[in-house]
Amino acid sequence: MTGVPIAYVNARLIDPASGLDTRGSLLTLGGQIADLGPTLFASGVPSGVPVVDCGGHVLAPGLIDMRVFIGEPGARHKESLSSAARAAAAGGVTTFVAMPDTEPPIDDISVLEFVARRARETTSVHIHPMAALTKGLKGEEMAEIGLLKDAGAIAFGDGRRGVANSRVLRRAMSYASAFGVLVVQHVEDHEMAKDGAMNEGEMATRLGLPGIPSLAETLMLARDLSLVEVTKARYHAAQISCAQSADLIRRAKANGLAVSAGVSIAHLSLNELDIATYRTFFKMSPPLRTEDDRRAMVAALEDGTIDVIVSNHDPQDVESKRQPFAQAAFGAVGLETMLPVAMDLVHNGYLTLPSLLSKLTCNPAKILKLDRGCLAAGLAADLILFDPDRPHVIDAEKLLSKSKNSAFDGRKVQGKILRTIIDGREVYNAG
Repeated sequence: MTGVPIAYVNARLIDPASGLDTRGSLLTLGGQIADLGPTLFASGVPSGVPVVDCGGHVLAPGLIDMRVFIGEPGARHKESLSSAARAAAAGGVTTFVAMPDTEPPIDDISVLEFVARRARETTSVHIHPMAALTKGLKGEEMAEIGLLKDAGAIAFGDGRRGVANSRVLRRAMSYASAFGVLVVQHVEDHEMAKDGAMNEGEMATRLGLPGIPSLAETLMLARDLSLVEVTKARYHAAQISCAQSADLIRRAKANGLAVSAGVSIAHLSLNELDIATYRTFFKMSPPLRTEDDRRAMVAALEDGTIDVIVSNHDPQDVESKRQPFAQAAFGAVGLETMLPVAMDLVHNGYLTLPSLLSKLTCNPAKILKLDRGCLAAGLAADLILFDPDRPHVIDAEKLLSKSKNSAFDGRKVQGKILRTIIDGREVYNAG
């Protein structure tokens, strides 16, 4: 390794992949981690090596977000690759998966290569495009999985919509299995959820809003898991939101299926009661469920049924959200607020800090087969330095995302990103 060495000293080193949680130091060199541990620099930092005093704060792997929607190409006014990257860096996210819901969608090599090239040229964050599983995201005809894989697609899915046609999905899963690629599904039956605005139930009736039943999620998930059993595909449920879905994933894992699941930070920290004010920033897909469902998501995260936490970053402009609740667009931004909101799970005693970080670093890296998300000599120096206890109030107007549709505007949190380092280079400094 060659390059300028940088010594990070007086840190709490946390590496969920290895179980490391200790006071110590870390040395980067040439964009990689050269060494780390409690005894590193015990005799002092060599002369001439720049030093970053971490002040006893946490130094951990950079976060990996598996579900981020971008408006480039097609809707750069909502979010461009560069603005999303700035937001990601401010949130400690060093790697994210860009969903295929662009205009045109990422369903052929030219669009995939455009997004990948633009990401390399305009950002320092690692951005991996997900390719569409079906052409045009229409769920009718399988995309060219082999060609798109060779062109660099990290996974395959239809973004905001699940593939409803079982014949098409079975064929796509069979091809995906042959190529060893990951199939990612938005588990919601579109026809059953059609025209719905929030979780079906008493609260929706009181508010006079059309409901989306949890059955729309569990029916599709159960169907998908049956197809996984037949095709042996690697399968990831992008987000689950209700207790019955957690039970289905738990059972599938017990049966040895190659399945994993994610949950959005919103579904861990909010419920349908938050919609009482008709604030459209709480309109999401899947919808916010009951408090019992939220608690079930936390429990499933705690016992390992749910593997990853995602931001489900889905920027929408003012015109899309300044509508009656039933007509407003689904989605909320989340890249910058994911970690501080998730820290509530630690402060309230549901998860240890290393356990929480595993859902944001090494677990998504393993699912995506990325050589990142760990603190180990020889790996890329993608790091975050954060204070897990620093209180602050989220202010949507100060977010770096182009769109400000945050469900957590005004929320009091504990946990602050101080620095973000990618390939050994600092890309964000809160100071």
